[in-house]
Order: sequence, then structure tokens, then C-alpha cells
Amino acid sequence: MTAVPKAVSRGARGAGARTASRETAVLLAFVLVPFTLEMFWTFWPALNSVYISLTRWDGISPPVFVGLDNYLRMWSDETFRTALRNTVVWLVLFGGLSVLGGLGLALLLDKPRRGVGIYRAIFFLPVVFSMVVSALVWRMIYQPDGVVNGLLGAVGLESQARIWLGEPETALYALILPALWRQIGYIMVLFLAGLKTVDPLLHEAAKTDGATAFERFRHITLPQLRPVSTVVLAVTVIDALRSFDIVWALTKGGPYHSSELLSTYQFSTGVLGSQLGYGSALAVVIFALTAGTIVVYLVRSLRTEEAA
Repeated sequence: MTAVPKAVSRGARGAGARTASRETAVLLAFVLVPFTLEMFWTFWPALNSVYISLTRWDGISPPVFVGLDNYLRMWSDETFRTALRNTVVWLVLFGGLSVLGGLGLALLLDKPRRGVGIYRAIFFLPVVFSMVVSALVWRMIYQPDGVVNGLLGAVGLESQARIWLGEPETALYALILPALWRQIGYIMVLFLAGLKTVDPLLHEAAKTDGATAFERFRHITLPQLRPVSTVVLAVTVIDALRSFDIVWALTKGGPYHSSELLSTYQFSTGVLGSQLGYGSALAVVIFALTAGTIVVYLVRSLRTEEAA
């Protein structure tokens, strides 16, 4: 009487093992296939660019290994120093203002009210525009007879009108505004997603205890936004250091390299100037700045969490 149940049990275990084996194979396929493609399309070219940065190569003749000469050349390159300084300014202003603007809009548009979805769509709309289209719109806005100078003239500040994209003193800062116009809506959406995870009961309890709106924001909202803040920082730093299209479409790094960024200098030197070794070295510097900024933030965040 016991032989049949044992056979059934062994068959069930065998079927379960086969099912688990198939599930493991499927999971490995879903993991290994994208990982292999990522290695082929991303990591291998990145590692190859590190090697190219140690060579002198015009893209046609065989590369000549020169060691660290490309990196040593940077410190005597005035244009590189200008691009590095502009990139740091861009990172601070573009990154800081986009985070503050996106967080502010998210706080304003988080509460359910009539028409809030329309406002969210309006602020997010620039994200879906082509950057070339955005550049054309802002080129018309910055023209000598464009919107900016027209508004200055309307309020009696004709003396402040200028060629915003054509003067070295204003070109870089004039480019930050169209970049922010596109970035703030994206950061707003990320923070809106983070605000949905904030427990409203904590706000109600703190409000009952007499906490002000700023105190609730500082001690309840901000700590619970820390996970999404890490994502926002990574996205902002990467977007800031790889900013290229809006700068190239409007000024190409000019006038006189006053709006040159490392990304535009890398393109003009490495691709247009056929100095692929030097251009790859610039790409490695951009990667080091990106990774270094994110790692420093993550280390500080972990220390803060451990201290808490």
C-alpha cells in the first residue's frame, strides 16, 4: 500500500526539480543576456577608450603608445583649463538649480488640487522636446531683437541689453537657462515619485505637536527623500558633465572658448580634430569627475546614516 505514494512522491520531486531548473535557466538568461550586451556595447568601449587615451591616434594610422603624455599635455593646455573651469561652474549651477527647482515644483504640485495634472504636464513638456528644437527656440529668444532684450527694454533697462550668446562674459550663463528649462521638469517627476513614499501620518502627528511647515519638511520629508535624492544626484551629475547638444547647437563652445565644456572640447578635439588619443583622455577625465562626485556623495550619505 505504501509503494504507490512513494513513487508519486519521487515523481513530484523530480517534476519540482525540473521546474526549478527551468526557472533558474530562464532567470540566468534574463540576467546574462542583458549583461553580455551591456559588456559589449558599454564596458568594452569604455575600457578601450582608456587604452586609446594612452596613445597618439588620428583614427586612420595605427595608434602609437605614448603613456601618460596626453594627460600631461592637459596641464599646459589653456583651453582645457578653461573647459574644466567652465564644467565645474556648469556642474554647480546647473546641478544645484535643477535640483532646487525640481524639488520646489514637486512640493508645489504634490498636493491634489484642480488642474495639478495640467501643470505637471506643462513643466514636464520641455523634456520630450528635441534638444535641437529647444536650441532653435532659445536662439530666437536670445537674439538682439529677441524676447530677453525686448523685456529689458519694456522695463526701462535698455542699457542691459546685449548679445547674450555672443559675448564671453554672458555666453556660459545664458546657456544654463535653456538647460535648466529642460532638466527641472525631469527632476520634478523624480521628486514627485519620492514624495509619494512619505508617510502622511508623520506629518499629521508633527503638525499636532506644533511643528512648523519648515520643521516638518526638514525632519520628515527630507530624510524620507534620501533614497530618491541619491538617484537625482546621479542623474544630475551625469547630465551636467555630459551636457553637449545644447551648448554645441547654440555656441559650439564660443566665443573664444568662453562656453567651452569638457564634453564639447572632447568632441572638437577628438572627432573634428582627429586627435582621438587626446579626446579619449578628456573622456576619461569626464568619467573620473562623474564617478568621483557620486562616490563622495554616497560615502557622506552612508556616514550620515551610520551616525543617525
